[in-house]
Amino acid sequence: MHFKRSILFFIIFVIVLGASSYAQETHSDSIPRWGIAYGPKGILFTAPDDAFSLHIQSRLQFRFATPGDNDPVSFNDFNDSENTVLKINRARLKVGGHAYKPWLKYYWEYELGQGNLLDFRIMIERFKWLNVKVGQWKVEFTRERRISSGTQQLVDRSILNRNFTIDRQQGIELYGRLEGRGLADFSYWAAVLTGSGRGATENDDKNLMYFGRLQWNILGDALGFGGSSDLEIHQKPEAQLAFSAVTNRSPFTRFSSSGGGSLNGFEEQQPGQYRINQRNFETAFKYKGFSWQSELHYKEIIDKLNADATTQLRGFYAQAGYFGHQALHRWPRQLELAARYAEYSPNIDQEVNLDEISVALNWFFKGHRNKLTAEISNFDYESELQKIKEDWRFRVQWEISF
Repeated sequence: MHFKRSILFFIIFVIVLGASSYAQETHSDSIPRWGIAYGPKGILFTAPDDAFSLHIQSRLQFRFATPGDNDPVSFNDFNDSENTVLKINRARLKVGGHAYKPWLKYYWEYELGQGNLLDFRIMIERFKWLNVKVGQWKVEFTRERRISSGTQQLVDRSILNRNFTIDRQQGIELYGRLEGRGLADFSYWAAVLTGSGRGATENDDKNLMYFGRLQWNILGDALGFGGSSDLEIHQKPEAQLAFSAVTNRSPFTRFSSSGGGSLNGFEEQQPGQYRINQRNFETAFKYKGFSWQSELHYKEIIDKLNADATTQLRGFYAQAGYFGHQALHRWPRQLELAARYAEYSPNIDQEVNLDEISVALNWFFKGHRNKLTAEISNFDYESELQKIKEDWRFRVQWEISF
């Protein structure tokens, strides 16, 4: 039902847009015609005086995976019999632009397959050093999560994402870039959020989520969240260090694009039950076809309804990619080799570890807008009480936007 409703919505939108464009072209000479072009964000409509703009982009992601597609979460997940998967993993419609002034921007994103409104936000970006955002968006807590799944280096994000992401929240945020001389170049984000996840219209209590991120642009350029790979082949190195922190009290111990949820062992969900404190330290670097990024996570879960019982989680990943034609003449320019190692501990007081090693090849037909990725992953689960368990997975994904 949601899928049919989404398709109907898209068809109506296109019809209305087409009728509007036709009316502008055929109605009266006094009505200015909009310019139409195609660019990195899809089809772009612009008013003659640049007071308004609108870009529309569709995105599809096809995925084959065996055996199964989900990352293992617990020891028992290794024992589950998985079947081969072939699916449309994502189907998105993205719309954005500016209205009245070039610095008054808007954006929304809709998942057609599940019928979910993922993003809706207004950005006031008049000054580089001070901007305001209000609505619902992916919080900039981690680089891995903030980078779109369409511009990732591997098929999907690491095993850390499920356990540490803040994902999409509703609220208000101040952000900007402070460009000083020499090494004094910083970007910042500070937000007050509902802390109830995507689609939540109200909080469960009076407690809000507070988030902050400080990023040092070491060499004077901000890498941003545009993608993991060095498709631009930077001739000057770019690097950043970032520290982010978040605190929240709610029934939830994890978040995803589906909203608030629970980690294993925290299935009880009462209003204001869990105080969550998280920290993340990350690095990123790009130079001449080589790219690097890493994150080090710490998370504290305090059960306020059960004697303030505290659980501490820790995770780390490192990821690198390289376009081999920078060193090998015969290496195809469209081919990138990427690898990732990730390690996750659901409770640092217990000797339990889940590891991931993934290697991937990317073939870029048209950058991230049209690429093919093949990936093989190895997962290893180890604990004091249970034997070591190991599993392999192979995935192929075609990502296309238009």
